[in-house]
This record gives sequence, C-alpha cells and structure tokens, in this order.
Amino acid sequence: MIPALAGLLTGLSLIVAIGAQNAWVLRQGIRREHIGLVVALCAVSDALLIVAGTLGVGVLVTTFPAVLVVLKWGGVAYLVWFAVASFRSAVRARGLTEAAPRSAGSVVATTLALTYLNPHVYLDTVVMLGNLANQYGTQRWMFAAGAVAGSLAWFTGLGFGARALARPLARPAVWRVIDTAIGLVMLGIALKLATL
Repeated sequence: MIPALAGLLTGLSLIVAIGAQNAWVLRQGIRREHIGLVVALCAVSDALLIVAGTLGVGVLVTTFPAVLVVLKWGGVAYLVWFAVASFRSAVRARGLTEAAPRSAGSVVATTLALTYLNPHVYLDTVVMLGNLANQYGTQRWMFAAGAVAGSLAWFTGLGFGARALARPLARPAVWRVIDTAIGLVMLGIALKLATL
C-alpha cells in the first residue's frame, strides 16, 4: 500500500501545478462544455504516459532528446496560438449562455494538443514518474496505479468542480478577465518552454 500512496502523492504533486492543460480543463468545466470528454482524455492520456514510463520508455525519451526539441517548439507555437485566441475571446467576451459552443472535435483536438505537445508532460509522467516507479522493483505497478489514481482524481475534481463556478462566472465581464488570465498563463508557459 505504501508504493500506491507514494505514487498518488507524487502524481498529485506533479499534476496540480498551474499549466496549460489544467487551465483548459478548468475553462471547459466552467463552460460546462464536453467536460466529461475532456476529463476522460486527460486522465487516460496521463495513465498511458505513466504506464509507458513504468515500462521503461523514459529511457527512449532521454536517449533521443531531439523528440523533446520538436515537441518543445510545437508546444510553444500551439500555446502562443491558444493565447492569441484567448485574447481575441476576451475582447469580444460574452457570458456563458451567449458564447458559441465548441464542437466535440474541436475540444478533443485542443485537449490532445495541450496534452501531447507539452514536453513537460513527458518529463513528468514518462521520465520522472516512470523512474520513480521503477525504484519500487516488483511493486512498481502499485506506485504507477497510485499515480494514475491521483491523475484521475485531480482531473475529475477540477473539471466537474469547476461546474459549480459556472453560475457566478457567467457574466461577460468575468469571462473577459478569465480569457485574459488564460492568455497570459499560456504566453508565460510558452516563454518558459522556449527558454528551457
């Protein structure tokens, strides 16, 4: 049970940090827009990456750093585009009920891009969690299961918990602030990513 608890706490400590993916889940939860799909994609993606790391794929990522360089610049470009879109949305802010809903395909594409174009995802889940899991030897899958449970709990709580904020955050002025803040976070993450 100790490896599972260690995995849970380590996984939570890595995933709770404010980032592009968490900002997206929060936004979709507040908008009540395809949130089940977003939560499922994020949790399943984390689980797959944690399992890959536990299987030893982290060695591949560290052996071929060019993969991370490509992901890095792809992530920077996507984050800048996402920030610009958020700023545009802030300029023409509408309330929750007035905002045009996004299609499920658009939400899936954005969720997958924010997940897989972020090199930090690979460093945190595949390399770090994978290496930590493998330190537990025969109990490495208990550690991995704890980390997966932490990811599932976080995304579920963040996405569906944000739904409770939908009513107080429904006004256009509030969305102007939210979209501006999300744009600034995305630009900050892009800048940090570009300077790594």
